[in-house]
Amino acid sequence: MRDQLVKSAEYNQVLDMMYIAKDGSISKRRIYVLQVGEASFRAFCFLRKSKRTFTIDNVLALVPIVMKESRVI
Repeated sequence: MRDQLVKSAEYNQVLDMMYIAKDGSISKRRIYVLQVGEASFRAFCFLRKSKRTFTIDNVLALVPIVMKESRVI
């Protein structure tokens, strides 16, 4: 999981993340990874519209978002 976070930070990817909180609740968030540490990472959370710190072990799934370009001809 940590490797995928590092790669998404390198390539400036936006991710959809399934995350389990300390209280056991599961949430789906769209994030932009800013910094990755050994046990946690910092990301901009589009749900909360702020920078948040997440525990890597609490991440259930990560899916990269593919942004499609639209061109005007």
